This record gives sequence, structure tokens and C-alpha cells, in this order.
Amino acid sequence: MFEPYYAEAERLFHVHGQRGEDPTEPWSSGDFPFPPVSHEPRIERLSASLAAEGLHPFHLPLGILLDEKDGRPTPTSTCIRCDAFDGFPCLLNGKADAQVICIDPTLAVHPNVTLLTGAYVETLETDSAGCRVTGVNVVREGVRERYSADIVVVACGALNSALLLLRSANAAHPEGLANGSGQVGRNYMRHNQAVLMALLHEPNETIFQKTLAVSDFYFGAEDWNYPLGLIQMCATSHADQIRGESLPSWLDFLPEMPFETMAHHAMDFWLSSEDLPRPDNRITLDRDGRVFLDLEPNNMEAFERLMKKVEHLLSRAAPNLALLERSLYLGKKIPIGGTAHQAGTLRFGTDPAKSVLDLDCKAHEVDNLYVADTSFFPSIGAVNPTLTIIANSLRVADRIGERLG
Repeated sequence: MFEPYYAEAERLFHVHGQRGEDPTEPWSSGDFPFPPVSHEPRIERLSASLAAEGLHPFHLPLGILLDEKDGRPTPTSTCIRCDAFDGFPCLLNGKADAQVICIDPTLAVHPNVTLLTGAYVETLETDSAGCRVTGVNVVREGVRERYSADIVVVACGALNSALLLLRSANAAHPEGLANGSGQVGRNYMRHNQAVLMALLHEPNETIFQKTLAVSDFYFGAEDWNYPLGLIQMCATSHADQIRGESLPSWLDFLPEMPFETMAHHAMDFWLSSEDLPRPDNRITLDRDGRVFLDLEPNNMEAFERLMKKVEHLLSRAAPNLALLERSLYLGKKIPIGGTAHQAGTLRFGTDPAKSVLDLDCKAHEVDNLYVADTSFFPSIGAVNPTLTIIANSLRVADRIGERLG
């Protein structure tokens, strides 16, 4: 059962939110551990406008080290609600990320934990039967090193975890480690995404903008019976980011608008729809070690319909605006070179002929090999996968603990 691990992940990573606002949220055993991050006035007005259209805008759950009072950070709050929360490193360590929440505290209190940086894991060795990993071969600062352990956990991300197993082919696993099913590297998913910037006539004074989301079209719409996806705010635009982008030629009505002015009048949205698992969307290695990623976009009609929904909603909630696709962060209609939410490639399941991992994320064919990243996903939905990664990692850690117990 995943729910207790989601609850634990929310507590561990300081997730702020409000139960009952999101019409698509599943059952939960309790409230979010921290209150929702408050809207600034312009976003509060947008929320009211969307609600007046019959939608259910909600406070976007955020993992953040923020203490607020009356919408302002308290003097002791790590996060100060600056305009660089989304997409930039935090100099104050106010983001509840893995380094801040887990890695640094662990290194501080457990002397038997070592973190190696600049280490490239080339291959995993196995015994002659191929049933157990017996060695981890690493190149660090130009020097080859070898490590061994009773349990080996791979968490390199959907692409690199698959590549590591493919590079680790041996006599017992000629097509790649744990790849008797032929599924290693297959069913790659990455979400269909876009960033949209609305240019408002009036200035947008919002500083911390990423606080609102709309999921009313997540499972479908009145004119479409299939899932569309999620609409959420993203960080405020910065003049230098806009300056670095190629703006559409039809913006003739803004020929002399300074980038600073555009940023001051911008309101920004992030759209995600589901990328469906497809066996031929896959990562492979050739005999020379070159990497190939085959990807055929799918479910694009749902994505285009979601974009149209946003245009319609904003035309009513904030009339007289221009809506631009942004290359901010990762590219407009996020291309393959700007992928963020990668998943699949080592899907889990009960049938070793159709999956790489069992339901505890242990390789079917290798007794002491586990995977704890998005590789195990059989599908990806249309929301950020981070909390599921954390929850599943906690679950897998419990299974490993029981085994070592």
C-alpha cells in the first residue's frame, strides 16, 4: 500500500497544501503536514475568476521550508518567497529537495555514510550464474575503483539506470543485466509539457507566483472523454530570460516593449499532459557504446486541447492579453533535448516476461539488485513524479531493511 509512504514523504519534505481543494485528489489518511502557501493578490484574483467559471482552482502543493504569517515569511523562515523559487538554486537552502532534507543531514549525523562525487559507475559485475551483483565498477577522477555490497540500489534516473544495466551485459545476461524480458530501456515516458506566458495589460506585481493549479480537465472535459492534464502556475518571468528567447513574429503590437516591461506584465503557466508508455519509445546502446533515444510523441491531441482550454480560460479571467509559448526552463512544447520528467525504461510488474522489476523494485533476475527512481513507473500520469519517487524509495527502503533485518 502506497498511501502511508506518500504521507511520510509529505512530512519528510515539508509539503504545504490543503486537502479537499483538488477535485482529483485521492483518499488520504490525514491533512498535509504544513498549511498551503498563500496566494499573492493577483493570483488570488485569478483563483476567484476561475472559480466563477465553475472550476476548482487549488493551492499547489509545494515542498518548501517556509513559515508564513499573514502571507509573509516569518523572520525565522528559511524561504523568503523570492522570485527565483522555480528553476533556480536556492542560496538559502529553502527548497525541500533531496540534498537539503536527506543527504546533508545524513552526512552530518552518520559517520558510516560516504558520498562520492565525480564518480561514474561504468558497470555492475555479477557472479558467474548472473544471480547476484558482486561488484560496482567506478571511474573517479580518472582512477578505476571497485566497490561491493550485500545489496546494490540503482537510482540514476530513467535513462541512466537503463543504460547502466545495458552496459553491464555479460555471459549470463547477454542483452543487458536483468534484461531477459527485453524490456530494459523500453516504455520511456517524459510528459507532454509547455510553458505559456500571458502578457497582461496591467502590471503583475506577483513575486512568488507558483501557488495555484487547476485539475478540472485532468480526467476529461465536456467536449472530450479522455484525460487532458494539469494546469499550474510557474515562476514569474525575468527580463533576461525573455531576452534570450525567440519571440513570435506576430507580436507586432509590441515592437518596442522593453524586456523588463514584458516581464513586469507577464503571468506564467506550466501545462502537463500524459505521455503514454510505448515499447518502441526506448533508449539503447550500440556496440560502440553510443546512446540512442527513440521517441515518437503520442497523446498530442489531449495536449493541444489542454492548451486551448488554457487560452479560453485566460481570455475570460484576464481579457485583452497575449498568450505566448515560452522557451523558459526547458523549451516551448518541451522538446526532447529539454526533458525533465523522465520515467519508465525498467517498469515493475508481476510477470518477469513483461517487466524488469518485481513489485518491491528488485530485479526479477538478480537477487540483490534494486532500483529506486522513476524507471519503475508503468505509466506517468500528468503530475510531477517527485513525490511518487520519494514515497516509493521509502517503501523500497523498508523492504530492504526487512531483508537485512
